[in-house]
Amino acid sequence: MTGDRAGADPGGTRVVAVAVDAAGAAGQRPFSYRVPEPLADLAPGEAVLVEFGRRQALGIVLGPGEATSGLELKPIADRVRADGPLLPELAMRLAAWISEHYLAPPAITIRAMLPPGLLERLELVAELRPAPDGEAERSRSADVEPATGLAPEDRIIVESLASGPRQVRLLDAAEGRPALLRRLRALEGAGLLTLDWTLLAAGAGPRWVRYVRRATPANGNGTPRLGPRQQALLAELADVAASGIPAPELAARHGASAVATLARRGLIEIEVREAPREPLATRPAGRRGARPHGAALSPEQAAAVDAVDRAAERGTTAVILLDGVTGGGKTAIYAELLERTLGRDKPALVLVPEIALALPLVDRLRADLDARVAVLHSGLSDGERADEWRRIRRGDVDVVVGTRLAVLAPLREVGLIVVDEEHDAAYKSDRTPRLQARDAAIELGRLAGAPVVLGSATPSVETEGRARTGEIERYRLPVRLSGAPPSVEIADLRAELAAGNLAMLSRSLASALANLASGEQAILVINRRGTASVVLCRDCGQVATCPDCTRPLVYHQAGGTLRCHHCGRAWPMPSRCPSCGSARIRYLGGGTERIEREVRDRFPGLRVGRLDRDVVERKGAAERVVDAFTDRRIDVLVGTSLVTKGLDIPTVTLVGVVSADVALNLPDERAAERTYQLLAQAVGRAGRGDQPGAAIIQTYQPEHPAIVAVAEGRAAAFYDAELELRRTFGSPPFGRLVKLTVALAERGEAEAAGRELATRLRDRAVATGARVDVAGPAPAFVAKRGDRWRFNVVLRGDDPVALLGDPPGVPWSIDVDPESLL
Repeated sequence: MTGDRAGADPGGTRVVAVAVDAAGAAGQRPFSYRVPEPLADLAPGEAVLVEFGRRQALGIVLGPGEATSGLELKPIADRVRADGPLLPELAMRLAAWISEHYLAPPAITIRAMLPPGLLERLELVAELRPAPDGEAERSRSADVEPATGLAPEDRIIVESLASGPRQVRLLDAAEGRPALLRRLRALEGAGLLTLDWTLLAAGAGPRWVRYVRRATPANGNGTPRLGPRQQALLAELADVAASGIPAPELAARHGASAVATLARRGLIEIEVREAPREPLATRPAGRRGARPHGAALSPEQAAAVDAVDRAAERGTTAVILLDGVTGGGKTAIYAELLERTLGRDKPALVLVPEIALALPLVDRLRADLDARVAVLHSGLSDGERADEWRRIRRGDVDVVVGTRLAVLAPLREVGLIVVDEEHDAAYKSDRTPRLQARDAAIELGRLAGAPVVLGSATPSVETEGRARTGEIERYRLPVRLSGAPPSVEIADLRAELAAGNLAMLSRSLASALANLASGEQAILVINRRGTASVVLCRDCGQVATCPDCTRPLVYHQAGGTLRCHHCGRAWPMPSRCPSCGSARIRYLGGGTERIEREVRDRFPGLRVGRLDRDVVERKGAAERVVDAFTDRRIDVLVGTSLVTKGLDIPTVTLVGVVSADVALNLPDERAAERTYQLLAQAVGRAGRGDQPGAAIIQTYQPEHPAIVAVAEGRAAAFYDAELELRRTFGSPPFGRLVKLTVALAERGEAEAAGRELATRLRDRAVATGARVDVAGPAPAFVAKRGDRWRFNVVLRGDDPVALLGDPPGVPWSIDVDPESLL
């Protein structure tokens, strides 16, 4: 809406923009509402109830709205009680940037910043208003009931509230039972009760526990006779702090009747308190993988710390790249900067690609700095995530550590932001809002006036380009702090095949595993899950494919299932071909499960573990595997790219990349970059201790520039070539990308919709002179997913968002700054 004045209507009444939590096109943009006088103190971030069409809906106040002459705005119906704004000002400003930059609806962006389910359960809470003291005393002396004189239906309501507050569901009250709502409003107007709309957080509300402690004995009271269980219970309470013991624990040991009897006699006190779910509560703090507390920094480390520290002292935004070899000491810099930030009484934010691999840093923060650490990641339960969110919102934490979710944490202020492994594709969200957490973190630093530290041994091509132009300040860490760089050997799989070796391990890699000394460990990397990547019939050639996505199904030996790695659906493994009935089923290719089984079979003396997405999906499994490997209870760790991040273990002397070609030839401009980063990160895990390290890279393309760059240490030449390609095509950092994907049930309709949009945008580019190239429509790499045919239109140039204008809406999805064009 446009109007005379932002934030006020022509009559001077305050106007606010509200993100209405509504499905479909209705929730795509904010709406302006008039603020009535009783709600004059409404602040951005507060939840409100608004009239939306013919119903009432939940909304979030964004800030000043716009009034239009001649259009009467609807008033906000009511405030929703939530102990103030749901999100602090800093988080609301970040939400506004995310919505604008990534073309995401404000309501969806704010939903992503709240705990799951928080907006799902809106209820009306009715509570009797206490009578004045004098009136209450007269009522008691005259034996007058408070509901006297009311209509029978109103008297029933008042009497039902006598024992405490009651909730009235929004749908029942606002739509299904309007008469009840009118009566409640009339009773509120008569001063008999109060009504408050309240978010009750569905399944993610606080957890309440009864705590028991010994009561202070009253003077002159004798000690009653107690049974053995009651005496044991009191004895146990005598040895604990005044905070007490949870009642369920005492009841389990001494019996519920003992607890009830002692409470009735006044010998114990029971208090109901919130019991936060803390994901780290059961994890002992300790230092693993970080430098000893107080150890001296190298000159290169000290220079980087001083640069960040100066920016933090000034309260200015500075983006600093820690560009160092693996093992160059980036974690030690993070720890030092976090300690200094906490010394300034400022909270800090640390982003990591995978939370399990950040646990050594988390342990060090808790043990050495006694920091209050909150973690945020998708592996938490809804209750754990909600409790961590509430702790952060209250300001009860010093450091927030998490995956890309953590950039959306409700921080009131932040003194330092660290993005570890900034190049990692996991920082890009695959659902609306499709934000890039690294870039959102940089914007958060700008809004908060806090320095942002990007750390990587293999920076993204965009970050490398910005560092070369001076947009980002770079500090190099060229030397390993411990251990020498590992030797790198290329195993040509063409020669292995010619020699008759059909196994997934080359002769050199198998020999290295066989000669692994006692106390040494190895990491094997293959960026593909499962046991076989293709399952086919040897008689008719039928390949098992997903009926929804048309992609080959992957065989997982664990569970004997065929699984689609695109939509996640799974089927039991057939014993015969569904096409011809043949029993001659063959398995081609392989993934982590096959490598794990092959190593176990060939080297029974080695203890083998696996870390991939299938393991991470099981709650706590990734932490258990990483801890076991760190504690040397696993000799060989097999995994996907997960095992190439964050592991700093001195006893790892061998790294084997089973297949460097998995993603090398995908039709995507980042394929070579991703392969180079995976290989360099993997190689860097070896030789971090006293023993020399070795890395063996298996490939069918030993001459590929990405593989040569890793084997010969020619990183600069690789980045030169990649940046030149990006410059030629106008890709980041020399331009921006927007990918639009249409998904429809009929292939022809999807392609026609893509052609129509592409033509319209090309005509607009010619008319406006915009320097934007419009490519497509082209079938997506996974052309069919979930019974929908998908076509992509890609905009590439100086400002593709401006050319696009308003988002096209359903059935289109928009990915600004996409990580992949597949």
